[in-house]
Amino acid sequence: MHFIPEKLDDYVVAHSENEPELLQQLTRDTFRKILQPRMSSGPYQGRVLSMISKLINPKHILEIGTFTGYSTLCLAEGLQLNGTLDTIDINEELFDFQREFFDKSEYGTQINQHLGNALEIIPELNKTFDLVFIDADKDNYVNYFNLIIDKMNPGGIILSDNVLWSGKVIEVLNPKDKMTKAVLEYNTLLKEDKRVETVVLPIRDGLTISRKL
Repeated sequence: MHFIPEKLDDYVVAHSENEPELLQQLTRDTFRKILQPRMSSGPYQGRVLSMISKLINPKHILEIGTFTGYSTLCLAEGLQLNGTLDTIDINEELFDFQREFFDKSEYGTQINQHLGNALEIIPELNKTFDLVFIDADKDNYVNYFNLIIDKMNPGGIILSDNVLWSGKVIEVLNPKDKMTKAVLEYNTLLKEDKRVETVVLPIRDGLTISRKL
């Protein structure tokens, strides 16, 4: 979904950093082999994630929702040399696909894959994080936030994807639309929780940056 005119959006993309070759290959294979390929972050948002990670230079990153690993590799670009990235996904059919591309990158040994329910896995991670990216099932965004907030280092950044939910956040809520309701509740939480300060970026489907105080 474009929140600015498409021609202007094209200009923004054309004058931003180019997509690395490995990620171009990952995009091609995702569209050829994987169902719902548009769930991938895409080249422009990927460069945004990469830039934010490089600015933070995190030692430990947590990603909730791996899909084919595109955003994982973008976030890994900012890792410290001795840093780690833990990424969680529930779809076992994508595990080997992800690993193939992780190992083709220079960050393969730093990326730890976790297969299963993130609500069960996160409490078992014995580390604190400088950067977290939430991009999984929207109805658990609030639960993910409550699990990770105490695992964030002071000044740590939480990135949350799809917070504009194709513009549905400003439409009259259908009582049966549980996903939009969950996104609205999450956005309200980020605005009101005194442990974080938050700004919403109208990038693609909406990206929130929240900083732990």
